[in-house]
Amino acid sequence: MLMLLPGGGLGMNPTMDDMNLIQAQRHLVRDIGEEIDLEIGPGDDDPSFANTPLLGGPSQEPSAEEQGESKQMSMVSEIPNADQDILKTQPAKRKKKVVKRWREEWADTYKWAYVDVKEGTARIFCSVCKEYGRKHRRNPYGNEGSRNMQMSALEEHNNSLLHKEALRLQMASKDKIVVDKPIYVKALMSKTAGSIIEAALKRDPHEVEFIQSVQEAVHALERVIAKNPHYVNIMERLLEPERMIIFRVPWVDDRGETHVNRGFRVHFNQALGPCRGGIRFHPKMNLSVAKFLGFQQTLKNALSPYKLGGAAGGSDFDPKGKSDNEIMRFCQSFMNEIYRYFGTDKDLPSEEMGVGIREMGFLFGQYRRLAGNFQGSFTGPRIFWSGSSLRTEATAYGLVFFARLILAELNKDVKGLRCVVSGYGKIAMHVLEKLVAVGALPITVSDSKGYLVDEDGFDYMKISFLRDLKSQQRSLRDYSKTYARSKYYDEAKPWNERCDFAIPCGSQNEIDQADAINLVNSGCRILVEGSNMPCTPEAVDVLKKANVIIAPAMAAGAGGVVAGEIELNHECNVMHWSPEDFESKLQEAMKQTFHRALKAADDFGYQKESPEALLHGAVISAFLTIAQAMTDQGCV
Repeated sequence: MLMLLPGGGLGMNPTMDDMNLIQAQRHLVRDIGEEIDLEIGPGDDDPSFANTPLLGGPSQEPSAEEQGESKQMSMVSEIPNADQDILKTQPAKRKKKVVKRWREEWADTYKWAYVDVKEGTARIFCSVCKEYGRKHRRNPYGNEGSRNMQMSALEEHNNSLLHKEALRLQMASKDKIVVDKPIYVKALMSKTAGSIIEAALKRDPHEVEFIQSVQEAVHALERVIAKNPHYVNIMERLLEPERMIIFRVPWVDDRGETHVNRGFRVHFNQALGPCRGGIRFHPKMNLSVAKFLGFQQTLKNALSPYKLGGAAGGSDFDPKGKSDNEIMRFCQSFMNEIYRYFGTDKDLPSEEMGVGIREMGFLFGQYRRLAGNFQGSFTGPRIFWSGSSLRTEATAYGLVFFARLILAELNKDVKGLRCVVSGYGKIAMHVLEKLVAVGALPITVSDSKGYLVDEDGFDYMKISFLRDLKSQQRSLRDYSKTYARSKYYDEAKPWNERCDFAIPCGSQNEIDQADAINLVNSGCRILVEGSNMPCTPEAVDVLKKANVIIAPAMAAGAGGVVAGEIELNHECNVMHWSPEDFESKLQEAMKQTFHRALKAADDFGYQKESPEALLHGAVISAFLTIAQAMTDQGCV
């Protein structure tokens, strides 16, 4: 209880000593957000530091309660000098040291940081993560006051995956385009080839993923264009999709609330045949991603033994956390708009990220109802795969077969080699399964929160346990509770683990320049792309300079195309393929694709031992096939 004395003095209840009064003044509570990343103690050498925002952090008007508290603090400052001396002699129960120069030393480095008060304690907040609602675990160094501990805490958050994702969202929301990518490509390419990139940038300046894929393709075709300048016009036509469909997808959840998502379908090129490509349901899906996937699928289909056009699409709908009925209603609404563009002679959709057997079943059911026929144009539902038991494994098995072909060219055997795998989906799990079958030692899988490493390697029993964890929606961390020689690393990637080759099966651009350096230092000599465009351009440069052989997804991932064509073969309805027969056919198709890429590379001066041979040869072979068809068919 506080009492004002005459003359501005301050009296106290005898039951509260002076020290408790000072401690009570520090318990200021503000109703702020919960996105707390780091903590520091209030500064003893700079009393204003605790309440001073660093770099324009969110400001708040003082409440009536806070004004009252500030008055109480001013009254404490009016205590007679003798009383203040007594207070100074009282030892502090918990003293935290904060370096006064913190703002001057680190504010320019960590521009996202600002200070605010929560429950009487000054804490460092991240303005970027708070803007996008990201909630991070509290940093283990957060309660330490030393300079080094604070520095370590700030640096750890700055390098965290969630913080980087929040920065990416901020960049995307403001339509900021990384301008150094086109400059980087122009510096390596001729003026003629560079004009293709300039035209794409002028037309689609904000489509980052699509522009990146175009840059990689044009860079691979530089020698082709130099010898045949007329290919410039064909490439410019190829880079403009034949048809882009954007539509609204309204649906109702289980609570009766209405939601609206956006749907996409891009028919990129049909010069070789009807379109074929995946449907992706993911919150980050947009037109740029759909075009990038469609372009990659066009090249992949052209390189495969089966000549088909390329397409891709999907929606920014997130199937995670949705009930079966909600997903069914969304799929039916999606198909209501897009069904008229599907058919055996038009477009052949297939599974992709976020779309599995369940989703494809719902999509096909609505398509059959609307189209009024049963023509077998979808590749996902089990009803279409009664003749083969390897439909879902085809893409993953093809990746392993392709890795064995590369090793055979180097006179090496896959048995006993350590392999790092990223991802935790269908392709990644089947890759693990096939690696074990051929005698390799897969040691990692990863999810969005970190990665799991098992030094003893995975076997069939462990892979079955991983599938159980996924089906039960349990964390990968639970694996370590059963297998002591394993460890889960939060907010980290598996690329620093010792390995002989790597198969990334996550998403685009999951390997950046730093990750590529870690791969090289870890002993990796072969990288087989299990996902589309998993490496940034800077990462590709690092790998090529270190002579790491890169097997592009358009060649290594052709297994899915092969399986789809076998599935659509009329003989499949009357023949029952054994796993051995199908695997033999798959291996033969992958072998053809491998040698086509090497031959095209050799025709334009790339040695088969070169790390660029497969990377550039695959693009060259696919492009020449498409270009010939476009030339024959005229300007259409």
